[in-house]
Amino acid sequence: MKRVSPHRQIFQASLVFTTGCLVLGVGVGLGPPYLVKAGFHLITIIGLAILAAGLVLLALGGVTLVRAARSWRRLLLVPALLAAVTIALLSIGPAVGATNVPPTTVGLATPANHGLAFTEVKFRTVDGVALAGWYIPSGNHAAVALLHGAGSTRSDVLEHAVALAHHGYGVLLFDARGHGRSGGRAMDFGWYGDEDVTAAVSFLQTQPDVEDDLIAAVGLSMGGEEAIGAAAVDRRIRAVVAEGATHRVPADREWLSDEFGWRGSLQEGLDWLTYGIADLFTPADQPPALRNAVAATAPRKVLLIAASNRADEGDAGHYIRSASAGTVEVWIVPHTGHIGALNTHPREWEQRVTTFLASALHLEGNKTSP
Repeated sequence: MKRVSPHRQIFQASLVFTTGCLVLGVGVGLGPPYLVKAGFHLITIIGLAILAAGLVLLALGGVTLVRAARSWRRLLLVPALLAAVTIALLSIGPAVGATNVPPTTVGLATPANHGLAFTEVKFRTVDGVALAGWYIPSGNHAAVALLHGAGSTRSDVLEHAVALAHHGYGVLLFDARGHGRSGGRAMDFGWYGDEDVTAAVSFLQTQPDVEDDLIAAVGLSMGGEEAIGAAAVDRRIRAVVAEGATHRVPADREWLSDEFGWRGSLQEGLDWLTYGIADLFTPADQPPALRNAVAATAPRKVLLIAASNRADEGDAGHYIRSASAGTVEVWIVPHTGHIGALNTHPREWEQRVTTFLASALHLEGNKTSP
């Protein structure tokens, strides 16, 4: 039997290890998220099998490489192999997870549970996707498209809808594509936000209780980023409130290197890789940076709400604001986690948001109650 040369053995082991990194990243992006959200779904089983295969390939390739290396080279090789695995987990995993989202379910509670009249509605995006939601009629001729975060549904913003409706706003809370009862394929970096939010605004303009120039967008996390992006291209959106909006493309993180030096530069590089991989897995186009979007939205107003317990939210908010300081306001909510301001500071959230909307929409006398 012909003996494999040491150089060929190292090449083969490197190929096996590299394949293991790729396979592991895919498995991590599929298996655990589906297991948590959907239980033993078919994709859960496939994802966990892929993850296991990745671990086997990593072990085979890694052990062979370490054994083939001279003792002094192992001191460099082992950290390099661990770094490669880490990069795969932190880039491929999130990219696969964001483009292969587990099914999400609309809860049993509806606006009626809070004493509010509403209708079940459906409307279509320009690319033909059917979106489902609830519409609470307006009492002050103004209305809000209310956008939930990644991996959730309209049920997760029901309390926000109630707070807005109590001040007379019509509220359209709907499931983003691929979430809840909406059609289409989900993309949890929010790259379909322009299409979804524009369709929501078009729906609101068909409502007899809503005036065309009194429409705003309020979003949480992914939904906040979608609201900012949509306002830049749809001038019918007269004001934006975005809570927990931080990043959805590499350019949104360019402040990291200035703030954290080489560590920030490493994170920027990792983000560039993550979003680049995600781009391969979705037909959606990468949207403009949030900073560019608020500049394009001016002179219309934007309120950014950031959690104090997440330092990156405040930093991201100030970075976004720097593109249009005269039109963007940042409220950092004390003792609060991601998108938790309504829970920790309900009265202040309600007062700040409704006062901001009344001012930005130029409601007569800034009155927000019917």
